[in-house]
Amino acid sequence: MITQQDLAFDRQHIWHPYTSMTQPLPIYPVVRADGCELELASGERLVDGMSSWWAAIHGYNHPRLNAAMKRQIDEMSHVMFGGITHPSAVALCRKLVAMTPAALECVFLADSGSVAVEVAMKMALQYWHAKGESRQRFLTFRHGYHGDTFGAMSVCDPDNSMHSLWKGYLPDNLFAPAPQSRFGEAFDERDIAPFARLMAAHRHEIAAIILEPIVQGAGGMRFYHPEWLTRIRKMCDREGILLIADEIATGLGRSGKLFACEHAGITPDILCLGKALTGGTMTLSATLTTRQVANTISDGEAGCFMHGPTFMGNPLACAVATESLAILETDAWRAQVSAIETQLNAQLAPCRESAQVADVRVLGAIGVVETHAPVDMARLQKFFVEQGVWIRPFGRLIYLMPPYVITPDHLSRLTTAVVNAVNDPTLFR
Repeated sequence: MITQQDLAFDRQHIWHPYTSMTQPLPIYPVVRADGCELELASGERLVDGMSSWWAAIHGYNHPRLNAAMKRQIDEMSHVMFGGITHPSAVALCRKLVAMTPAALECVFLADSGSVAVEVAMKMALQYWHAKGESRQRFLTFRHGYHGDTFGAMSVCDPDNSMHSLWKGYLPDNLFAPAPQSRFGEAFDERDIAPFARLMAAHRHEIAAIILEPIVQGAGGMRFYHPEWLTRIRKMCDREGILLIADEIATGLGRSGKLFACEHAGITPDILCLGKALTGGTMTLSATLTTRQVANTISDGEAGCFMHGPTFMGNPLACAVATESLAILETDAWRAQVSAIETQLNAQLAPCRESAQVADVRVLGAIGVVETHAPVDMARLQKFFVEQGVWIRPFGRLIYLMPPYVITPDHLSRLTTAVVNAVNDPTLFR
């Protein structure tokens, strides 16, 4: 139960993400979540098209995930990971090592996606320090997004992202033009030339290349050609530069492959996972790397990797993550994501006829409608709630990332709402 007094307190005192305290966006009180639906305090049920920021891939209130947490909490909810291990962490890491490419043998558990990226960047920096080289820059794409902490922000697009405010405070990294060769279309050989030139010019100072494989997420929801990954992997091998794959958004099935790197058949030196890892129940991330990287760091001056989150290896999170991965191991997600992709392609196609729409693109369980003008967030959010759906657009992007278990009828409600929205010009600025 949530009262009007609760909502008034929320408005006055609680700071929501990417929201002003003086002119906050409207909020909608959720009292229960089940399957693919969110229940509001008013009793309305909304079909969730966001998977709670792409994490709740199995839907809400999943009996297997709930049971895993209940079993674990009777044993222990948390214990420090320094000098201690526990069955839940071992079980989770065993699954992660088995499910990821064979070269990725060493697992570092942390709290969130942003921290997984921080860990990956620190691994790369400490790796080169251990080798006696001062390499302190990262090469990445424009239009990328890797998280909200300072290290992660330093490899997000410095000019065209939510982090442009921090330009000048962040380390000066290298940004190549974003890929223009789109997924599913021909690869343009000229596309990669600026990236190759930038890498060649700075190859002795680059610690690692960091990228979101195939899908650039919050930086623009752009899908690029797998040949990019193939070429970059070869460049990294030739120059001895590490490759970090940020699969926090794409990992665990979202792009139609278990990991988006599989579209190109490549293995990164460091892999970041988060979001869907626990099925959207708790915060947890994992950064995996090769034995060679781990051993080089461990044999260096420090004698260890210099990072250790307080809640690292949280047993409760590890237990539910292990169960989430066990659900994925049934392989039901492959047919589910394929069906979602087919339906999104068919049902978002009418959006192309709208004068408001610049592009429509679909990959796996991701559907994106890009508009010419930015959306009016408050009005469009209200419009979607009135349509009985939960869709959280941003900028010029209206996108869907539903749970894999969504039914065709529920997905149709989402796509119908999007089509209706782009045909209402009052919803755009």
